[in-house]
Amino acid sequence: MAGSLSLLLRRLYLSLYNWTLFIGWSQVLYLAVKTLRESGPGQVYNALDRPLQFAQSAAFLEILHGLVGLVRSPITATLPQISSRLFLVWGILWSFPETQSHVLVSSLVISWSITEIIRYSFYGMKETLGFAPSWLQWLRYSTFMLLYPIGITSEVGLIYLAMPHIKNSEKYCIRMPNKWNFSFDYVCAAIVALGFYVPGSPHMYRYMLTQRKKVLSKSKAE
Repeated sequence: MAGSLSLLLRRLYLSLYNWTLFIGWSQVLYLAVKTLRESGPGQVYNALDRPLQFAQSAAFLEILHGLVGLVRSPITATLPQISSRLFLVWGILWSFPETQSHVLVSSLVISWSITEIIRYSFYGMKETLGFAPSWLQWLRYSTFMLLYPIGITSEVGLIYLAMPHIKNSEKYCIRMPNKWNFSFDYVCAAIVALGFYVPGSPHMYRYMLTQRKKVLSKSKAE
């Protein structure tokens, strides 16, 4: 009885989580496309900053989901992706408004939002109904082949564009001497973040290709 109740509560929570994020990312995509058509790429960020911040920040819970065993997604795959996105949303776009009007913001949020709308609807249906249609499963494990490179290129480009503004403003930098006897250079942190994309992006892409082959092969066999 206790086990059945625990399973029910888990499914209810994950259903609510997935459908909430589905709605959040749908709003981001709608605002991005609407603003692009009406005002151009320079106004996209201003139209969707709060929905974007909410939708991406809520994904931090997925790290906790993996740690406590609510989902089977490996932390080694979840942590780098969510960390890099949070860095983009808060450490670059929110922190340095000079980057907000660039066209790469549009490619970033559109690639992210399409990916997440498909992903959260897929897992939402799995938790709510116990299954997801085959076409949605195909989209879940196929659209990344185009959208992931677009998203990664946009992320790297925006970090690079922010570098001069980080350097000139010295925002988040800690200089010595100080009472903590500690220094921190945000420019170096951004360079390190860029460095992680070199091994990280191919690794993630290969991981997703492996998952696609495994899931779709299993689906065909059934």
